[in-house]
Amino acid sequence: MTVYFIGAGPGAADLITVRGARTLAACQVCLYAGSLVPRELLAECPPGARLVDTAQLNLDEITAELVRAHEEGHDVARLHSGDPSVFSAIAEQMRRLDAAGVPYEVVPGVPAFAAAAASLKRELTVPTVGQTVILTRVANRATAMPEGEDLATLGRSGALIVLHLAAKYVDRVVEELLPHYGADCPAAVVAYASRPDELIIRGTLDEIAGKVKDAGVLRTAVIIVGRALGADQFRDSHLYSAERERHGSGV
Repeated sequence: MTVYFIGAGPGAADLITVRGARTLAACQVCLYAGSLVPRELLAECPPGARLVDTAQLNLDEITAELVRAHEEGHDVARLHSGDPSVFSAIAEQMRRLDAAGVPYEVVPGVPAFAAAAASLKRELTVPTVGQTVILTRVANRATAMPEGEDLATLGRSGALIVLHLAAKYVDRVVEELLPHYGADCPAAVVAYASRPDELIIRGTLDEIAGKVKDAGVLRTAVIIVGRALGADQFRDSHLYSAERERHGSGV
């Protein structure tokens, strides 16, 4: 049988994809991170499905659950918050399943940064202002960053930067980005994006840390820094220009 790594979306239960919901409804076993995945999604599981909260399990224990379900002939839904392609820790799980000979597939989901941009009502790539988005995090005691991927280095590009898992270290984020983005650069923090308790904090780079601390935000948030957040004077894109030749373009 098959293990399906399913992106559950950023928080709102109705932001799972149609494919994700259909796959979830067909799996007899579901492993989910109880601290991150909305419990409403579990209602999509078939009656009698075995539900396993992985919040207190280590990698070996999670792998054992996946292999056990496979050996029992059950398809498995492995629900991850956001989209599995970034900061989901599925790489090590897939490596273990490869070694065990267990087949798997990945079902994409709505990433947290996309939900945050929607809440901010902002396009992250604005013509003539910014066309690059960097997704990253900061080093902590658990996992170091690879050489050359520190904020001081990435910030030299001036590209819009989105930080996951970094709200607790907002002072360090500001310190390392200020020399490259400037004190007046727009910044925002969105906590619990798309959820009923969503919190949006806006400001400039030099004031965002204080606002985040005042709000008591420590986790489940993304930090966004870049000129595109405040752009209102920019050239229209060429995509819908009246001067663009459209015959046979399919646009």
